[in-house]
Amino acid sequence: MEAIRNRIMAYRGSGKQGAVQLRRRKSKLYSKEGGSAGYRAGTAWDLFGEYGGLVLFTIAFRVLNCFMVQTSFVPDEYWQSLEVAHNMTFNYGYLTWEWNEGLRGFSYPLVFGGIYKILYWLGKDDVWFLIWIPRLAQSIFSSLADVRLYILVRKLENAELAKWVYFCQMCSWFTWFCATRTLTNTMEAVLGTFALYYYPIEGSRTKNSTKYLIFVALGFIIRPTAVILWIPLVFCQFLKDKKKIDLLIQQCLPVGLFTFGISFVIDRVFYGKWTFVQWNFLKFNVLQNMGAFYVSHPWHWYITQGFPVIIGTHFPFFIHGSILAPRRYRILLVAVIWTVFVYSMLSHKEFRFIYPVLPLCMVFCGFSITRLKWWKKPAVGFLIISNLLPALYTGLIHQRGALDIMSYIQQQCKAENMSTSLLVLMPCHSIPYYSHVHCRIKMNFLECPPDLSDHDSYVDEADLFYVSPMAWLNAEFYNTTQLPTHLVMFSVLEQEILQFLTAHHYMKTASVFHTQLPEGRVGSHIYMYERKT
Repeated sequence: MEAIRNRIMAYRGSGKQGAVQLRRRKSKLYSKEGGSAGYRAGTAWDLFGEYGGLVLFTIAFRVLNCFMVQTSFVPDEYWQSLEVAHNMTFNYGYLTWEWNEGLRGFSYPLVFGGIYKILYWLGKDDVWFLIWIPRLAQSIFSSLADVRLYILVRKLENAELAKWVYFCQMCSWFTWFCATRTLTNTMEAVLGTFALYYYPIEGSRTKNSTKYLIFVALGFIIRPTAVILWIPLVFCQFLKDKKKIDLLIQQCLPVGLFTFGISFVIDRVFYGKWTFVQWNFLKFNVLQNMGAFYVSHPWHWYITQGFPVIIGTHFPFFIHGSILAPRRYRILLVAVIWTVFVYSMLSHKEFRFIYPVLPLCMVFCGFSITRLKWWKKPAVGFLIISNLLPALYTGLIHQRGALDIMSYIQQQCKAENMSTSLLVLMPCHSIPYYSHVHCRIKMNFLECPPDLSDHDSYVDEADLFYVSPMAWLNAEFYNTTQLPTHLVMFSVLEQEILQFLTAHHYMKTASVFHTQLPEGRVGSHIYMYERKT
């Protein structure tokens, strides 16, 4: 007992003299010499945390993806983004009829307009930079969304499942085809993936209602139909949330006022008046269904063609994974089915409209591959090969002429001949415009605005031309002094207007390959003719 009492007294005495000194352990993890064992401070690893290597690899992959996609897809990747940005920045260009009717918002083009302005200030506004820097920026946005998808699944489940979801996302041929394009649908998919990362799915450690609502609102501002995908997801959260009034007043309302307020101000600046573009867009495309003016498809098109094409050979894995996935993921499956169903009700249909559902589908594909045992390696090899071929073909071969012909048009700028004039005798918006030329040469094309006045006899300029090309040309250029110096056309038109070309001394100066699948007014090659006086 005496010994114990002495030890207690010694301990109390030492407490009066100062704090107990702890022995410092020598650990390689924390020592300066052992910095390689963890991520290094002050480097990219410190910036991106434990996923730094994945972020850098994904960015490099999407940059490669960007330069390996050298074809055109749809006119909107230029005419609703880069052309608008070029007009905003350099005060010349062309705005399509949608901008006159207030159907499009300036928020997305403003991103590229900012890039163009920086290039202008740096004296680097060469046409090459104007074409590729916006696409590289979009590539980085897409790569960050890819990483977010991986992290989400890893925190919801485990690293093994996250690896296969990431693999499915990266080897998807349609994602490769679209992820680096300056399309509103591409940015919609990016913002949707970020919103999904913060969505309060059961068991999520990254859930944040305010952040996910911000990304949903941004997607709606850029493309109002983006809300279709999120209707079941938001409704599900509302039903489960015990504090519904707080959700509406403290989160939904402030997010809506903030994001829409910024959108209204941006559109007010560039339209010169207050314009509710989101309402105009939904009224035109959904309520009035005016998109059917361009192309109309049967109701089952997305089920029989659209969705099977964009998901490609991932489809059986998607079906298998939908059966295996835990119950909490059913809401994602409902969102995919709902989106396809709603878009099927609209007459005008395009593959890109349902592109934002692909990241959700890849979650189910990951569940499928994870559960495979003996067939895992064959399945992986099958997915790589079956997606690599269409990715390379659509990215490097199919419809490349629309971009290749622009280099010949750019040569007219180098000549610094202000008398140069160009007429594009192709279906409207078949090629990019001033964003891919960047000089003030006179250019015209066959226009095709829809009939907004509801006239039964309405025929747009492009359709009128193709009824009788020779008659249209003779009527348009009865005064030969107004003849353009250059004509651009698809090869299928050449024989129809050969007499006009010969009579007015036009000579073929360029021919570029466009597609191996010519159809209708679209030919296998694009020709440029120059008038020799």
